[in-house]
Amino acid sequence: MERRTTLLTACLAAGIVAMGAADEAYRTQIQAWRQDRETRLKADGGWLTLAGLFWLKEGESRFGTDPAGDIVLPEGTAPAKAGVFALSAGRVTVTLLPGASGRIAGKPLAGPAPLRPDTSGSPDVLEMGTLSLNVIERGGRLGIRLKDKNSPVRRSFTGLKWFEIAEAYRVEANWVSYPQPKPVKVPNILGQTEAMPSPGYAEFTLNGKPVRLDGVLEDPHAEQLFFILRDQTSGKETYGAGRFLYADLPRGGKVVLDFNKAYNPPCAFTPYATCPLPPAQNWMPVRVEAGELAYGKPGH
Repeated sequence: MERRTTLLTACLAAGIVAMGAADEAYRTQIQAWRQDRETRLKADGGWLTLAGLFWLKEGESRFGTDPAGDIVLPEGTAPAKAGVFALSAGRVTVTLLPGASGRIAGKPLAGPAPLRPDTSGSPDVLEMGTLSLNVIERGGRLGIRLKDKNSPVRRSFTGLKWFEIAEAYRVEANWVSYPQPKPVKVPNILGQTEAMPSPGYAEFTLNGKPVRLDGVLEDPHAEQLFFILRDQTSGKETYGAGRFLYADLPRGGKVVLDFNKAYNPPCAFTPYATCPLPPAQNWMPVRVEAGELAYGKPGH
C-alpha cells in the first residue's frame, strides 16, 4: 500500500512538473512574440515613425519645409522647396527641385519618377535623410504617407503594456467555411468601407458565452486569417476602436485563436494611420482580458 501511494505521489508530481514546463514554454513563446511586436513597432520603418498623411489633389502638390507648401515636412529635415508630387489620371510622379536630393530603391532620384502606390504590393519609397515618403491608395483616393525616423511619437514611446498571459485565452475554435469566399464590409477610420474576402468564420464559447468571428484575407495569397475585433474591454482597459489578431489558416475544421496575441492597430499610436475597424459581427459579447492594453492610459 505504501509503495502504491509512493508511486501515485511520484506520478502526480511528474505530471505537475510536466504541466509547469508546458506552461512555462507557452509563456516564453508569448513573451518572445510580444517582444518582437514591440521591436517591429519601434523599428526605423515602424508605425511609430509615421509623421504625416497628405491627400493629393489632381495636378501638382509642392512639398518641403516651407509652411506655405501643400505638403509641409518637419522643420530642418529638407529644403524649404524640396519638390513636387504630380497626380494625373490616377498616377503619381515625383520631381525634386534644385538643392534637394533623394533616393528610390537606393538609387539617386534624377528627373521625374513614377511612384507605385502601396496597393501595388511593392510601393516605391522616396528617402530623404531621416524621411521616407510613399503613395497610399484608400477608397480611390491617393495620398502621401510620411515617415520620420525622428518623429516625436517614436522619441516619446514608453513601451507596450499587456494583460497577464492566460492560456485559457488560447482557443481552439470550430471553423465554418463559406461555399465561396464572402465579401465582408469592413469600415475604416476615414469613413470608407472596403469589401474584404472572408473564407468563413470561427465559432467558440468564451467565458460561458457563444462567440462568432469572421476572418478575412488581406490578399489572395495570405497565409494567415486576419480578425478585426472588439470586446467588452474596448474603450476601457483596451483601445476603444478594437484590436487585431492573426491566426494560422484552419486545419481539420479547427482554427486556433490566441487572444494573448491580440494587439492594437496603428491608430492607437498615431493620427496618420488609416486603420480598418471591426465589422459589427465581430463585436464580441464578452470581456477578453488578454493581449495588449490601451497605450498610454493611466494605470496601464
